[in-house]
Amino acid sequence: MNAVVTSLPKRARRGPGLASLRDFGIVFTLLTLFVALSVSSQAFLTLNNLLNIADQSATLGIVACGATVVFIAGGFDLSAGAVFGFAGVIAATVAINVDIVAGLLAGVVCGALIGLFNGVLTTSLRINALIATLASSVMITGVALAISDGKLLRVSDDRFTTLGQGRIFGVPVAVVIFGVVAVILSLALHRMTWGRYLYAVGGNAEAATLSGLRVNALRASTYVVGGALAGLAGVMAASRVGTGQANAGGNDLVMNAIAAVVIGGTSILGGAGAIWRTVVGIFVLALIQNGFNLLGVDIVFQRFIFGVILLFAVGIDARARRGAR
Repeated sequence: MNAVVTSLPKRARRGPGLASLRDFGIVFTLLTLFVALSVSSQAFLTLNNLLNIADQSATLGIVACGATVVFIAGGFDLSAGAVFGFAGVIAATVAINVDIVAGLLAGVVCGALIGLFNGVLTTSLRINALIATLASSVMITGVALAISDGKLLRVSDDRFTTLGQGRIFGVPVAVVIFGVVAVILSLALHRMTWGRYLYAVGGNAEAATLSGLRVNALRASTYVVGGALAGLAGVMAASRVGTGQANAGGNDLVMNAIAAVVIGGTSILGGAGAIWRTVVGIFVLALIQNGFNLLGVDIVFQRFIFGVILLFAVGIDARARRGAR
């Protein structure tokens, strides 16, 4: 009996320790990568290269921030890549036929509407989130291909590329937008009632329902946010190259966004996570890719390293949850 009693504190302590590793281990990983790459490559620690890393990570980071909100509330979304491409096609189509600004806004609005559709499917209709968002992504891509006729939609007006190619005091506009999105969502999650409710819903939906929270509405709202941000990222990507393309997102975008979210310590089961850690996760993936490119390492090894880090992060989350019980 005494052995059982004395073993309980050890088990209880194991959960917080692993939770701390899940939450802050990513920071140590980022710092280690940064130092290692600074030493191993002279081209890495230059202003142009660092700005290029941030610029190339901005659209993926915005998608990942939206996915973080969905994950925290206990949801899951595989449609971000399709929304990304669809928003670019809509932005280019409206820009060509109506107005540049209207086109940029239309892509974001369409993303939010698709997010609302996903929210209704997964909450009111109670369709499994994995299946619902996978099905909607196929539908969205099909509509985008029909609108664009499977072709690139090129916008000749230079104003269309301002969002993706412009700079503010030497900093790419895309990086500034990424930063603004991350700050706003962080404040919303930690300073607003809406954010606190999302953690409650993701942590224990049944208890949240008994407490009077509108669980379905709260979860649906996260899909709207995720869809709008995927749409914004898609518009920015289309603006960067001056074209809209239905397959611009692809599966890699979704997988990399989810990887960044999970590596950053957001639980795939909901109730735990933070935007700042997702941002760190984004830059960990970016440093791995940039560093391997500078060092001439084959892309196959990049994929392998991504997979190892992702498995490690998921394993830490699972152990932390078991230890906390």
